[in-house]
Amino acid sequence: MNAAAAAGTWKLGDLEVNRVGYGAMRLTGNGMMGNSDGTAIDRDAAVRLLHGAFEQGVNHIDTAAFYFSPMRSANELINRALASWRDEVVVATKVGPGRDPCGEWLSMARPDRLRGQVEENLRQLGRDHLDVVNLRNDGRDSIAEHFGALAELRAAGLVRHLGLSNVRPQHVAEARAIAPVVCVQNSYGLDWRRADESGLVDLCLRQSIAFVPFFAISSLRREAAAAQEQDACVQAVARAHDATPAQIRLAWTLHRGPHVLAIPGTANRAHLAENIAAGALRLSEEELALLNKPSGAGA
Repeated sequence: MNAAAAAGTWKLGDLEVNRVGYGAMRLTGNGMMGNSDGTAIDRDAAVRLLHGAFEQGVNHIDTAAFYFSPMRSANELINRALASWRDEVVVATKVGPGRDPCGEWLSMARPDRLRGQVEENLRQLGRDHLDVVNLRNDGRDSIAEHFGALAELRAAGLVRHLGLSNVRPQHVAEARAIAPVVCVQNSYGLDWRRADESGLVDLCLRQSIAFVPFFAISSLRREAAAAQEQDACVQAVARAHDATPAQIRLAWTLHRGPHVLAIPGTANRAHLAENIAAGALRLSEEELALLNKPSGAGA
């Protein structure tokens, strides 16, 4: 069994993926909101990193056309890396918001402009269709018109499956009345459990929708890299497993349900291997109870 398969698999529609995947945001050297998170990785090194992920069984990548910095585009790097893996890796991207060439954020695109965003992702990734497209909500109450526009692109064959990002349970119901939803991406982790409070995580399980947390390691630090671990409960569990605190946080997330996928991102090969290995960690009921204590969770 390859390393990324240790946590099991889940289906995004008809596309079966290992539950431990990879988030491409950090490949650009910038956080999603444009704040610098380090020097842009060398292009060849980035391709080698992605090949290393594929060789360890990662077959699900999260990206977006707006993941770019002055030096790097995540989609361009993925396109290069997939030259010999194109039929073996599921690529999920996002549309809705955008950034101008200077990196400044633009407001959410009108529904009739989403086709242009889809086509830009197709061009950058070198594909004739996208495996999964997530509509990234900007906080609006209704997403019906935008999701309907994506459903039309799915019917036209440009998109295989649709998902949602940054949504509430009512958005899932609204979208499912229009077209199937295969995944939901929301901020979620040991320190940030609003998706539990709203019932979203359990809702996704009942409806066989993948729940894909982002910021599962950094949590309250959001786009920033994880800080030195301050949570004594996490540290204690990490010592018991001879693991890193980040691995314990990922393992806790994966224990939340068989439908939960992990997409940790890194530009460091050692951290990549650690993130993938976290899928093999098995936490006891006692350890989960310790981690779930309000004092340790910040919930």
